[in-house]
Amino acid sequence: MGMGLLTEGITEIIAVTKDNAAPIGIILREGQCPKLILFKGSRTEENIRKYGWMTANFVSDSFLYPKYAFSDVSQDELVSEGEYQYLQSADAWILYKAEVTNETEATYLVDLTEIKEEIIRPGIRRVNRGFDAVIDATVHATRYIRTASPDLKEKILYDFDLIRKCGGKQEQEAKKILESVCRL
Repeated sequence: MGMGLLTEGITEIIAVTKDNAAPIGIILREGQCPKLILFKGSRTEENIRKYGWMTANFVSDSFLYPKYAFSDVSQDELVSEGEYQYLQSADAWILYKAEVTNETEATYLVDLTEIKEEIIRPGIRRVNRGFDAVIDATVHATRYIRTASPDLKEKILYDFDLIRKCGGKQEQEAKKILESVCRL
């Protein structure tokens, strides 16, 4: 198993759990299984504890990261395969058994065991600083809306500048979602 979709470090994907999609980073360290850190109270966390599975969806459309970070997925955006689901727009996906292995006051640590993976659209996504800045800004925005940290705001504005300079149409649309959610 494993076609090298994950690389060491943190790979940003869109996690699909039962009728839910949300961007998250899968942590992969040498000699360890892939892991997630989930904040308590999220639908992703609730679904993983309830159903015990997740699909990691690899997508080339940067618009989908802020979309699923701040709005619900619709049924017509999901493909069902038995009890599991993945995004219709996925370039590739990995189905994982997901098991909580540790808990803190605010988070759960989840170990992932690969069950199946599928590459739908082979190819390599070209590196695009605008795309990467959307991902970075989305990660910062998920924290900024909770804390209103001036440091996070500065990072988001920096990413917005990169998106403006380096991003294409989809990246510009993603930036609009983030501007609205963060009120920037």
